[in-house]
Amino acid sequence: MTGLNFLSIAEITQGLRAKTFQAQDIIAAHLEEIARLQSQLNAFTHIDEAGAIAQARAADASQRAGAPLGPLQGVPVTLKSSIDVAGWPCPAGSQLRKNYLPGADAPLVARLKSAGAILLGNTNTPEYLMSYETANALQGCTSNPWNLGHSSGGSSGGEAAAISSGCSTAGVGSDGGGSIRVPAHFCGICGLKPTPGRIPATGHFPAGGGAFSWLGVVGPMARTIADLRTLFAVLRGPDPGDALSSPIAPRNFMPENLQVTRVGILDTAALGTHTPETDTAIRMAAASLTACGFHTEQFRLPELPRALELWWFFFGPAIAHLFRSSITQNQESQLSPEFREYLAVAQSSPAPTLDTLLANCAERDRLRAVILRKMADVPILLSPVSNSPAFRHHAGTWQGPTSYRETMLPSQWLNLVGFPALSIPMNFSAEGLPIGVQLIGRPNEEEFLLEVAAALEQKRGAWPNPKI
Repeated sequence: MTGLNFLSIAEITQGLRAKTFQAQDIIAAHLEEIARLQSQLNAFTHIDEAGAIAQARAADASQRAGAPLGPLQGVPVTLKSSIDVAGWPCPAGSQLRKNYLPGADAPLVARLKSAGAILLGNTNTPEYLMSYETANALQGCTSNPWNLGHSSGGSSGGEAAAISSGCSTAGVGSDGGGSIRVPAHFCGICGLKPTPGRIPATGHFPAGGGAFSWLGVVGPMARTIADLRTLFAVLRGPDPGDALSSPIAPRNFMPENLQVTRVGILDTAALGTHTPETDTAIRMAAASLTACGFHTEQFRLPELPRALELWWFFFGPAIAHLFRSSITQNQESQLSPEFREYLAVAQSSPAPTLDTLLANCAERDRLRAVILRKMADVPILLSPVSNSPAFRHHAGTWQGPTSYRETMLPSQWLNLVGFPALSIPMNFSAEGLPIGVQLIGRPNEEEFLLEVAAALEQKRGAWPNPKI
């Protein structure tokens, strides 16, 4: 059957209920597209063709027997290869982990399966997830479906490329400094970085803990905001393996009650220089939100430069110190150039001391409180995701005047303060590359953030798919 690769979650589940098609038809279409595009995109680390077909047959048999259908019944889903799936290689882009086979599913994987999702495989990442380009010495580089000469972003770049190209309906990535939102922006899809703890990160590598547990999160990626909302509803909830998780009750918001919301257009002077097309995307989004009835206004955060410095302390010197202590001398030759570069740049800063770590943890909490107070009456902010569309392969680096610390500033500070944020595609560059915008919410207000994003998406109109 044709036309099945770009259906939404709702269209798939409704079609299965109406018996318009079977789960086996959906899976066959996606496996065919993976076979066609994998050599061009290099999005997948592992493809479980036999497992997906078996899951689809079981789903069809279950439906014929009259069993209740889950919210993700028959939906083809992929996972970033840093998330444990029992029996699958989950290397996180590293030759040092190429033989790692998890013995159990991460809790979020178990939730996807319980909801009826069919797992197709997992997707490529940079080594140990520490780059904004998905390239590594184990598998190579993942390309952007809109232009194969450009990056799909990182570190959830394989996931973004798979979803954007129609190889997967939706999936799960992770984000420690924009790693869901930047690939979504580069590849023209939607991605949600939730509040730490809303979706358990148990079974993710690298594991979070202590002062780092709020820095990185796992979250849904999909082609539409409605699909993000469905995935988030399945994935959210506490787990004892995640120290930050708690049983926060979901909240519903009526669209007509949202229109009195104030949306702050973030003054981005502290966030570097953007391309003119990026500024155009922000203006388009602001105009669309205004047309929806939201009150948009300029919003300043003088605390951003300090927040970005603190983010780099944790993401750079502190985490590099932990990585370095776990890598033996005879393993050095197996590291990818991208990961070596990250380590070199991160360790060029002074080595973290206990006093510095404790002081920066306290400063992080102080800054978070200051920003939250400023957002008391302005619960949504609008900003770029990064300062430009997707760069050409290997044009992004951790060094130089256009390093990641400059180009990705709009996304990084949110991992320092632990606020939810999402990327939604808005327009295109002159080269035909997608440009997304970022909506930012207050902690644990993901449902509210998604409702505002849904209004923006509806006003923007239908988004095209890449022709590859």
